[in-house]
Amino acid sequence: MAARVEALYVAVRGSEPMLRVDRVTALAGRGLDGDRYCERSGYWTGVDECQVTLISAEDLDAITRDTGVAVGEGQHRRNIVVRGMIEGGAVEGAGLQALAGQRFRLGSALFEYDRPRPPCAYIEALTEPGMTRSLLGRGGICVRVIEDGSVGEGDEIVVAAPRG
Repeated sequence: MAARVEALYVAVRGSEPMLRVDRVTALAGRGLDGDRYCERSGYWTGVDECQVTLISAEDLDAITRDTGVAVGEGQHRRNIVVRGMIEGGAVEGAGLQALAGQRFRLGSALFEYDRPRPPCAYIEALTEPGMTRSLLGRGGICVRVIEDGSVGEGDEIVVAAPRG
């Protein structure tokens, strides 16, 4: 099974709820159109921001199963939920970390791996007790938008080429 986008989320400003969308435009060097970091209104803007964040659906399933913490409707505060990277996905091995050093397409947009995205204590203030701990080791990754394009639910991750 190919790794695919399972869900997309944006928040118009820092601290606002994440809103699920079917499709979004990725803007090179900025992020997702309508999202707080693209609009420069996120809580971590100018400090420790990511243009776009990805998280594994399999990790979210495990969090819900193992801890009961609600992460199903954007409570994880990540933009793109991807299913299929952990077992037999686009790149075998370490889940989303397997994208390190890679450029890849989601829909017509080109992205580049930036770094892991550990959870912060602030996320817990917006959601529920235990959220930060539940995301430790499975908080997802940050990526940069290299080329504009449209990303939608169901789009496949296609590895393009190593950066460099």
